[in-house]
Amino acid sequence: GLCVVHDPAAGKAEIFDFLAGAAKRHGAYAVPGNVSGFSFLQSSYGRLPWAQVISPAERAAAAGFPISQALSTRLASTQDYIRLDAGLSAEFLDESGHVKPAGSIVVAPELADTLSKIRTEGAAVFYRGDIASELIAYTNTGSNGFSTDDLAAYSPRRITPNSVRMGDDTVFFPPTDLGAGKYAAALLSRLLDAEGHPAATNNLGGSVAAATKATMDASGVGSLPRDFGATGFASEDSNGMATACAVTMNGPFGSGHTASGTGIILAAAPNTDQSSQASTFLTPAIAANADKITSFAGAGAGGPNGTAAIALALLELTAGKDIAAPGALHSTGLAPYDTVNVIACQNGVCAALADPGAHGLGASGSP
Repeated sequence: GLCVVHDPAAGKAEIFDFLAGAAKRHGAYAVPGNVSGFSFLQSSYGRLPWAQVISPAERAAAAGFPISQALSTRLASTQDYIRLDAGLSAEFLDESGHVKPAGSIVVAPELADTLSKIRTEGAAVFYRGDIASELIAYTNTGSNGFSTDDLAAYSPRRITPNSVRMGDDTVFFPPTDLGAGKYAAALLSRLLDAEGHPAATNNLGGSVAAATKATMDASGVGSLPRDFGATGFASEDSNGMATACAVTMNGPFGSGHTASGTGIILAAAPNTDQSSQASTFLTPAIAANADKITSFAGAGAGGPNGTAAIALALLELTAGKDIAAPGALHSTGLAPYDTVNVIACQNGVCAALADPGAHGLGASGSP
């Protein structure tokens, strides 16, 4: 995935790039980036101990968690895919081979054990320890899998974001040496004038739709899959420290394979047209004003409509429109797994806004 972080106290923003890597043998599985990436982000900016961050996920995997409406929708469209993997089948299918309905409690004991090791031994165990050994053994059974060097050499990057002026704000997003940044920059260039103001229009939504089509045509991307296995989220604390992240498995449930003994669903290798396109449409973005106060933190994921929804939200914020109004934040609904989730701050009030078309969630509370 990709995360944008804005630190108002330091007056800086940066990108954490932990996109899945390609194994040297060019097999079916991506070298995982999430564990190392989020560990790096946590060690750089986190306030809570690593063990405290991991524990809730470990408890959910061990004690069980309900299938959400969002997950239920995805399971229903990929059940034939799920049946091909023993781990996914055991977790999400009932005894008759049908997808368990929303609200069903599922457990993932092997994943809980893996998270326990990550909690107690740190991220290194995933890349150089017991978990790494299990991943290597699994991926090399009848396939060109990871090597010890593939996992040991994986390293996330901490890089300078791209930025663009939008009204009184500066928007930070992935740099153009990444597909995600290149696509987002091309889209925004069609929507802003040289001074960073939206082109004069009575229909911002129509402008974004037209710019999206033109950007897609210029990029030469043909037909796209319905599901990139992607999602996004944002967070902001009481001091204005903000993070926006977008992550992808490079396809629905990644490679569709769960590494035996680990509970880890492996992402698809980024070496096909579909899997390489998945990261192109990850759009984490943060906007800050001249006083370095965060006004917007959000992420679009899943396809060009997710990126378009982030662009539209930023344009409407720049135009002074109330994007916290019911229905103001949305993806097009044309692609069912595009998502957009945003924290918007207007007139001194911040609101967590989730895409209603993708069953998103938003929460706020005291620190």
